[in-house]
Amino acid sequence: MPLLTRVFIKTGMICLALALALGVLLAFGVTNGLFPVYIHLLVFGWLTQLIFGVIFWMFPKYSAERPRGSETLGWLTYVSLNLGLLLRAIAEPLQSTQPNSFSGWTLVVSALLQFLAGLAFVLNSWKRVRER
Repeated sequence: MPLLTRVFIKTGMICLALALALGVLLAFGVTNGLFPVYIHLLVFGWLTQLIFGVIFWMFPKYSAERPRGSETLGWLTYVSLNLGLLLRAIAEPLQSTQPNSFSGWTLVVSALLQFLAGLAFVLNSWKRVRER
């Protein structure tokens, strides 16, 4: 299993554990304004990273020289996705409790980073989806 796949999957597991813990806190009403963070940890942190990691590993080979496409683009996907997720986890509660332009723009940057991660993933994986 490639290093990038292992990092994606392990980071996804950490996000799943954080989301489950946050879900318990939300169920008991301990936290306020963290529901969007909970959803993002589950969807982008857990599911998306698990999917990206497994696809990077198991999709058909791109070529003999570069079986998984561009490793650099794969790492760019990982960094962009997780930096966007981290910024969202910080800015979302701030924006919901004390709206201000800094947290608002941080959410915009977070969304752009996650969009770029998705775009980089598609660019890196597109040619690996083909008929036999």
